[in-house]
Amino acid sequence: MTGRYDTPPDPHASAPPGSGGRPGARTAKARRGARTRTPGRGVPLPLLVPAVLGLAFLLVPLLALLLRAPWRGLPAQLASPEVWQALRLSLVCATAATALSLVVGVPLAWLLARTDFPGRGLVRALVTLPLVLPPVVGGVALLLALGRNGVVGQWLDAWFGITLPFTTTGVVLAETFVAMPFLVISVEGTLRAADPRYEEAAATLGASRFTAFRRVTLPLIAPGVAAGAVLAWARALGEFGATITFAGNFPGRTQTMPLAVYLALQNDPAAAIALSLVLLAVSVAVLAGLRDRWMRTV
Repeated sequence: MTGRYDTPPDPHASAPPGSGGRPGARTAKARRGARTRTPGRGVPLPLLVPAVLGLAFLLVPLLALLLRAPWRGLPAQLASPEVWQALRLSLVCATAATALSLVVGVPLAWLLARTDFPGRGLVRALVTLPLVLPPVVGGVALLLALGRNGVVGQWLDAWFGITLPFTTTGVVLAETFVAMPFLVISVEGTLRAADPRYEEAAATLGASRFTAFRRVTLPLIAPGVAAGAVLAWARALGEFGATITFAGNFPGRTQTMPLAVYLALQNDPAAAIALSLVLLAVSVAVLAGLRDRWMRTV
């Protein structure tokens, strides 16, 4: 005789979650898929239309640059002496500006991230000010500070005979002024994310604070330093306003690629497009190099 508790199990019923049964696993997978697909369903039209317009606004000028590029004459344009001078000077100055930013920017980022002193918020705001300051204003400020009659430049000229404006060194300083904040922000963020207990452990083993930074902290934050250096190099390569204001536009001495683009646009549009393509390629390479850092799915 069969009791009411002896009912055979339903073969179509789902196994309980976590039991390892096939129906239960399928149900859990369906729930995960539903959670994944839910945000993408039913995009509101008031959000979709401006989003598409914004994307088109950003992409159409770049596509126009690619469509109007003189691809057949591009090798000849890039091989001309004037273009090569601008390319070489831009690469040299951007690399020198990045090196200078690393020398002074990494210690500054460590100071902001690891020490507590009065006015630290004000110092951080001043460090990031060149990010929002118009580059032309930065060039004027550099001219008033380091020019021949500037606050510091007059003493450099009188004591050492050093004149910085309208020189290649002036280009490096102008690019450093606008590019170093990118490095400082990147390194400071990496330092704040790094665990300070490793430095404390090194200190308990007898290492000085500088030794702990050099042997422990610096290897930990190396990816952040590299990312900040790439950003600073790309920003220095594309600098225009501060460079033309502080260093001028002298071919072979201070004329970088952005300045050459501006000058060529008036006389030789094909050369301007060729130089613009080079800057566009550098920007794409920078984004590709930082893809894992910026576009990592959370």
